[in-house]
Amino acid sequence: MSNRYISINHQLYTEENAKISVSDLSIQRGFGIFDFLKTVDNKAIFLEDHFNRFYNSAKEMNLTIGVDREGLKASIDQLMEKNKMPNSGLKFILTGGFSEDGYTMTKPNLILTQVPFEIDLAAFDKGMKLVTYQHQRQLPTIKTIDYLQAIRLQGYIKENLSDDVLYHQQGSIRECPRANFFIVKDNKVITPKTDILKGITRSKILSLEINNYTISEEDFTLNDIATADEAFISSSTKNALPVLAVDGKTIGDGRPGPITRKINNELYRLIGLQ
Repeated sequence: MSNRYISINHQLYTEENAKISVSDLSIQRGFGIFDFLKTVDNKAIFLEDHFNRFYNSAKEMNLTIGVDREGLKASIDQLMEKNKMPNSGLKFILTGGFSEDGYTMTKPNLILTQVPFEIDLAAFDKGMKLVTYQHQRQLPTIKTIDYLQAIRLQGYIKENLSDDVLYHQQGSIRECPRANFFIVKDNKVITPKTDILKGITRSKILSLEINNYTISEEDFTLNDIATADEAFISSSTKNALPVLAVDGKTIGDGRPGPITRKINNELYRLIGLQ
């Protein structure tokens, strides 16, 4: 039996006793939002940034969280104190609520979960490979629980000997299902700006300063990736992770690049690992 606790509407339950009704719109219609962050040494990393996105997602989806930031923080603290899990992944989910007709929104349910998570420092040198797929996420600026296409494509990713999928829309690069995408080219570090989820780690990278390089939002295409010096993804769990190949074509010299490494080290510094 697991001793892990989950918070549902500010009440703590053991994992095996944490339940919501099958009539909830998250189950009936896949309707809900979430946010995810990591904790390091019992510190929630970039918490206010995640709150900003979570509250904005709720507003855009016409959902009421029902508690202010101070109240949400208190529930998070309560969960972390109970679980005693200093390094973890912390997720807060807001569902559409229990619906008698399986369609009409009611009072949302707020669920907080916490699982162990350790940053894999060795992952950087291994890098990763991506395969592209034409797809535009619905409501891309909102962090919804809709990952239908990403999960559907898991077999496609394996068949193409890749680690994840990179979405594009008629050749214009978008994002990975759980990460933003960057390339380094002509002394510029750029990440798409159109129809994507603006990740928290992405925002931290955009605020960095690197000598002789500019870092900015700028749309680009599949053709630009082919001639890039470096490429990487960014996320709360991956920080800045090198992309060594896309669609089987090597990026740069096929090894993690110096600019990506510098950015990753700066992210480690921001979260207190350096």
